[in-house]
Amino acid sequence: MLDPQHIEAIADELLQADRDHTTVPLLTARHPGMTIEDAYAVQSLWARRRAAQGHRVVGHKIGLTSKVMQAATGITEPDYGVIFDDQVYENGAVVPFDHFSNVRVEVELAFVLGRPLTGPDVTLFDVLDATRYVVPALEILNSHIEMDNRTIVDTISDNAALGAIVLGGRPVPVDAVDLRWVGALLYRNQTIEETGLAAAVLNHPATGVAWLADKLAQHGGALEAGEIVLAGSFTRPMWVHRGDTVHADYATLGAITCRFE
Repeated sequence: MLDPQHIEAIADELLQADRDHTTVPLLTARHPGMTIEDAYAVQSLWARRRAAQGHRVVGHKIGLTSKVMQAATGITEPDYGVIFDDQVYENGAVVPFDHFSNVRVEVELAFVLGRPLTGPDVTLFDVLDATRYVVPALEILNSHIEMDNRTIVDTISDNAALGAIVLGGRPVPVDAVDLRWVGALLYRNQTIEETGLAAAVLNHPATGVAWLADKLAQHGGALEAGEIVLAGSFTRPMWVHRGDTVHADYATLGAITCRFE
């Protein structure tokens, strides 16, 4: 376990990297004994510092929800991060490429809660009951830590690599569609790069939201009414470059488009 001084130093380093749009050397290479709990302590302090600067928490993201990604990182459960108000873009947005150190995009569903969810023992059915609607979303991944040989500890410390989100398409009640079968075609510059079904997220995308409510309870937190929860990607991350247009077609749930300039 790291002492509070090291936690503070890492959080400040990541805040500076965010301001400068740069990356820092691997945390786990410099702090070999760093644990997942240390990483969440860094993330929590980083989030409190951002809140103190006037940014408002509007939700949470869940990452590493697919079996493929968990196997690749050597973990057995997802991770999570915090979404701030300045990280949310609307459909059709021109996204400033220089706001990020590197850019990848994933396809997800966002749950917008109508009621709070407080763990422990939150179920998938509790999530569905508390959800006002689901809506298509793109997650823009952004790493402030060098990417080669990153571990789950590095990623959690870096707010689970969340850069921003784009919301679009058609909001729907959870009983209006079988969420497992929501699919998407992900295009970059008119070419399909990825496809997927939401069932890839822990067999049902609401499962991750239940996991998150229970995990936050372990850290003294909860999901609040009105929060946006990104439930996890059902495509692989797609690299994006300056000038690219990204389009995600969710069939009956509509589409999302954004451009990186």
